[in-house]
Amino acid sequence: MQVTDAAIEKIKSMIVSGELRPGMRLPKEAELAERLGLSRSSLREAVRALSLIRVLDVRQGDGTYVTSLEPRLLLDALGFVVDFHQDDSVLEFFEVRRILEPAAAAMAARQMSEAGLMALREILDRLGENPTLDELIDNDLEFHRAIAIGSGNTVLCSLLDGISGPTTRARIWRGLTEEGSVQRTCVQHRAILDALTARRPEEVQAWMTVHIAEVEQWLRKTFAPRNAGPSV
Repeated sequence: MQVTDAAIEKIKSMIVSGELRPGMRLPKEAELAERLGLSRSSLREAVRALSLIRVLDVRQGDGTYVTSLEPRLLLDALGFVVDFHQDDSVLEFFEVRRILEPAAAAMAARQMSEAGLMALREILDRLGENPTLDELIDNDLEFHRAIAIGSGNTVLCSLLDGISGPTTRARIWRGLTEEGSVQRTCVQHRAILDALTARRPEEVQAWMTVHIAEVEQWLRKTFAPRNAGPSV
């Protein structure tokens, strides 16, 4: 194990054990390095790495603190990872969405409040009969996020926030190039809402799987010619 990795593990262990709790200030650098058996340079590198992923907060002239460790804060970095991935690697993010979002929708069918369902219906009603692509994409993001919130699981919601938003580029691309995709999306959204309202978890899970898998399949077909290689 690299020295910096070992230093990260030691700090992480202090947090997991409760020795360092959310909002606590870390001991001074020299003291902490001695306690953990680390050089000050490797400790510094570990602190820098942990601050990048929002575990630690380095406050100039004040010290280093453990953050609130809330899921949304910790998973914020995920969006940056997605943004840097281009071309067919976006398929991997759709694969993760296909696993997570149907599960979130099924959870929402069991416990989403009536007020939440009403708000979800209002989101779709705002689109009107013939939405533009931009209106549909904005509405789609809002619709999916409301369902994730309705699952009642903040970690799952934060994960989906990190994955869903940055895949917007692929959804726009499909909307511009595939005939009928905008209309099919609207139909699928209504079917998902109806299944949620009827409190049918298995049905809403199936519709959400179809909804996401359709974009994923379109992307696979789109990338297939690039990945086929030269013919012989």
